Amino acid sequence: MASPPVPLTDELAGVFARMSGLLLSEETVATSLSVLSSLAHETVPGSCGAGVSLIEGRRRSSAGSTDERVREADSLQYELDQGPCLAAATQRELVAVEDLQQERRWPRWAAAVQPLGLRAALSAPLVAGDATLGAIKVYADHPAAFDARSRHLLALFSAQAALVVANLQTAERARRHSDGMRQAVRDRDVVGVAKGVLIGRHSVDEDAAMRMLIARSQDGVTLADAARAVVDSAVRRRRT
Repeated sequence: MASPPVPLTDELAGVFARMSGLLLSEETVATSLSVLSSLAHETVPGSCGAGVSLIEGRRRSSAGSTDERVREADSLQYELDQGPCLAAATQRELVAVEDLQQERRWPRWAAAVQPLGLRAALSAPLVAGDATLGAIKVYADHPAAFDARSRHLLALFSAQAALVVANLQTAERARRHSDGMRQAVRDRDVVGVAKGVLIGRHSVDEDAAMRMLIARSQDGVTLADAARAVVDSAVRRRRT
């Protein structure tokens, strides 16, 4: 006899389907993380906002925050180097703040955040394999907003969200690498054309033409930019 379905899994099935759809779309990483944050906000009862913290070494950044208060609360964590999102990522476990006015683990952050009107927080790590990518969090504007069910929901949500974030970042790195390769080919081609222009213009060999380009690429001017200037000048001469 089959086991009865797990209620939370059933409840999150639609959310997970929407997450998976992000990987099939042409959306940017920033847009996709905004969708993830909105889904977290919708999924966890009692939350007034949500966001994603991406952590890579000492580099911390917020993405997809649902409102300005979330962005500010996260920025204060990075500025003060303390807070629940950083703790969740470091400890690789869910971290709850019952009441910011009573919080003693991160006193400077808790005091700085109180003017924002936030009173509770729940942060879950984004862990994919051996890599900790950051944390996803929800905030509430009243204390004790998140019960055991809320914690379970965010824990399940974060496990799936981590896979989405990992795949989005991999796709983005591949795209940047591809763009860089295409640009490198274009730069190589324009350098070749510029050398041809200089060879014809000054009756020099290829090595001398290259030295001339290198001389023009000093003081912050790249070799490719120097080559484009030579090619542009040749085009202008032809037109006159």
